[in-house]
Amino acid sequence: MPLTRRTVLKSAAVLPTLSALPTSATAIREPAAIGRLAEKIEAGMADYAIPGAGLGVWYRGREYVRGFGVTSVDTNEPVSADTVFRIGSTSKTFTATAIMRLVEQGRISLERPVRAYLPDFATADPSVAARVTVRQLLNHSAGWQGDYFEDTGDGDDALAKYVADLTKVPQLTPLGKVFSYNNAALGVAGRVLETVYGKPYETAVRELLIDPLGLAHSRFFRSELEGFSVAASHNVVNGKAVVEPSFDAMPRSLHAAGGLISSARDQLRYARFHLGHRGIPQVLSDRIRLAMQSHPGPGGTLFVELNGVGVSWMLRPTAQGPTVVQHGGDWSGQHSGFLFVPQRDFAITLLTNSESGPTLLAELFADDWALQEFAGLNNLLAVPRPVTRPSEYVGTYVAQQIGFDGKPEEIGLDVTADDGELVASVGGQPMFRFAFYRKDFVLALNPDGTSTHTRANFVRGTTGKVEWLRYGGRLFRFHPAGVRQAKAFSHRVL
Repeated sequence: MPLTRRTVLKSAAVLPTLSALPTSATAIREPAAIGRLAEKIEAGMADYAIPGAGLGVWYRGREYVRGFGVTSVDTNEPVSADTVFRIGSTSKTFTATAIMRLVEQGRISLERPVRAYLPDFATADPSVAARVTVRQLLNHSAGWQGDYFEDTGDGDDALAKYVADLTKVPQLTPLGKVFSYNNAALGVAGRVLETVYGKPYETAVRELLIDPLGLAHSRFFRSELEGFSVAASHNVVNGKAVVEPSFDAMPRSLHAAGGLISSARDQLRYARFHLGHRGIPQVLSDRIRLAMQSHPGPGGTLFVELNGVGVSWMLRPTAQGPTVVQHGGDWSGQHSGFLFVPQRDFAITLLTNSESGPTLLAELFADDWALQEFAGLNNLLAVPRPVTRPSEYVGTYVAQQIGFDGKPEEIGLDVTADDGELVASVGGQPMFRFAFYRKDFVLALNPDGTSTHTRANFVRGTTGKVEWLRYGGRLFRFHPAGVRQAKAFSHRVL
């Protein structure tokens, strides 16, 4: 994925759709908030060159699902509520939910070490391999580098090969101590699932979760999409959306972290299951389902502030108190948002088919516009104020990934001080400004000072000095000014 401001590394019977709601005088009138949401989506699609989107909302006891725009600018086929998009990292919650079915059966324990299920499991730090638990895989606190994308082939052994190569991935932070978004850890979790269940990962998730929930338009392989309406992936060239077939490729090794293809209708049904709605098959007990939304690990930021991660769910605080349960996902040309608020019985998902999708998603899933409209909730207050000691933050921040070919790449941000704020640049080109709103926590702004609806934070080590910048959930290691120079790579991100 090209470098963007959203992330420098690169979530019972069906009621009528919005477009099919009855219009007679006796019909149930569509809430005004739904109309305002539709207008905001349509305006964002026009402004950001997003050809198509699928929307699902649960609000005031009713389900609203519909499509916007077209699946492809080449065919102009309309998007429907059943059009399928790659949902990216929301797939992680499917991995975790399937694991929780085996937890409920007593076949997996979140507190047991991974080696109880994968005896040969190894990491770059041998002590971590011996101690890391299944829970730590799922709450993103394993501490090793998370962006490991090696393609290990199309066979049923793809995930086994991927996990066997994890020793090439460096350990960044102590086990269990720091939140750092970790695709690789979810790959290990997927391997635990398929090993204990005794079938390939995709089959396990299909049999344990997708089929029992009746998710008729959710699949992992493109070969399974015959007869489906499929959203094409688009790049944006000179301000216009262009179909880009190369974006569709995803290594099978990444399926547990981000491989599911699904529709807005299915995603909303999945959200309603996690809300505990009795009209949806309850494949988990309330106790186990709610355990996924509690006991978060270490906190931090991932575009919004997080209390931490439960069992794969990002647990997001609000000014009024109720917790937002959130995910969403990204892959080149396919970007989605997903959240629900149990205390307000509200859920929303939006799937998009353009590389510019994150801009609209940030407005709806990181900003609090939708939360205000539908749940009466706001983000924690963040009023910018000048930083008093900017020099301690000035330097270059470097992160790594391992690409499809198994080779490491680096990306860096040069951070300088300017008028009480920080400026983050790549190759001399400003990417955004960091405006502090409390110690070590910043709003990431566009270079002109307008909002990106993104929060980030600096992480200090045991000595109290800044060691990392956490942006997009990833950790960028601090190097004092003059020691390193930033450079950029592009890749696809989950």
